[in-house]
Amino acid sequence: MDRNIFDDEHDDYRAAVRQFLTQRVVPHYAEWEQAGVVPRSLFTESAELGAFAAVPEEYGGAGIRDFRFNAILAEEAAALAVAPAILGVTLQADVCMPYLLDLTNDEQKARWLPGVAAGESIVAIGMTEPGVGSDLSGIATTAVRKGDDYVVNGAKTFITNGVNADLVITAVRTGPDRHRGLSLLVIERGMAGFERGRNLEKVGLHAQDTAELSFTDVRVPVANLLGEEGQGFFGLTGNLPQERLSVAVAGLAAARAAIDWTIDYVRERRAFGKPIGDFQATRFTLAELVTEVDIMQTFLDRAVEELLAERLSVVDAAKAKLWATELQGRVIDACVQLHGGYGYMLEYPIARAYIDARISRIYGGTSEIMKEIVGRSLKLGG
Repeated sequence: MDRNIFDDEHDDYRAAVRQFLTQRVVPHYAEWEQAGVVPRSLFTESAELGAFAAVPEEYGGAGIRDFRFNAILAEEAAALAVAPAILGVTLQADVCMPYLLDLTNDEQKARWLPGVAAGESIVAIGMTEPGVGSDLSGIATTAVRKGDDYVVNGAKTFITNGVNADLVITAVRTGPDRHRGLSLLVIERGMAGFERGRNLEKVGLHAQDTAELSFTDVRVPVANLLGEEGQGFFGLTGNLPQERLSVAVAGLAAARAAIDWTIDYVRERRAFGKPIGDFQATRFTLAELVTEVDIMQTFLDRAVEELLAERLSVVDAAKAKLWATELQGRVIDACVQLHGGYGYMLEYPIARAYIDARISRIYGGTSEIMKEIVGRSLKLGG
């Protein structure tokens, strides 16, 4: 079934993205996986590509706020088996950008957005803490106001872009109320008391830097407060639909790529004197996978349209994230099986996709949290 959410401008961008990834990412991907981090130049080159075009023109961007371009970058990276390398770029474009566009005042925009638009300032978001996962209301990192500064103490973990980041949008506790006591501060590279821990060793996503961050009496100017004090929880939850849609789009793109690689493989791999694609079990498995992915694609494209119209609900975003990432896991597992022993060899993209996929059902809100969001919307209790 043809997709109808893209126009000629998007198709041209897709071609440019594929060329960029083929020339600038694919040749270096193995090296970046070994290093556990991508070079900062990837962000400046991605900026030239247009990854941060949502920044208004007066601050160096193009003023194009269209999530379809974001989706194209994720889809093409998955198809070329280099998605972990551009995860930091998509985090900045998909997750961090709305905070910097919607919650900043004019002075903050002038101070931060030119660097972000050029890819010279790398952004991370600090929500997860060592003892706090999906429950944002449990955040314990404190920010106590003293004069024109907040004094921040606490720690964050599992922070994507944690090694490279220049700006960290940080959820802090400024009051005792579980929800209205949260605020958002931008903590900047070089602030005294702001330390980065080790680049965490992960099961997958090896090219993506993920770090622990610690704050010991970090003095952060009040001028770095995003929005109003005490409104951080609502800022975080307000941006979660786009974040979860971003994870869903990437997850489904990974599933589709896995199917494409597997179809190519079973056409060529022979057993008992014929291609394994000739076996009914192979055909039936792939038929089911292709059907599920196509159905999910229709839902996701509809969700993208809702996001563009500023109507995507928290519940529908949770449905998208839940089903796309669970489907990603099922599809890639089945495709590994169809590859046989070669599916367990890291020289094959399906094996790397297998270890990269597991986190999708955890970050951005676990599958269990997505089920809870959808379940609560049914109003089953008293």
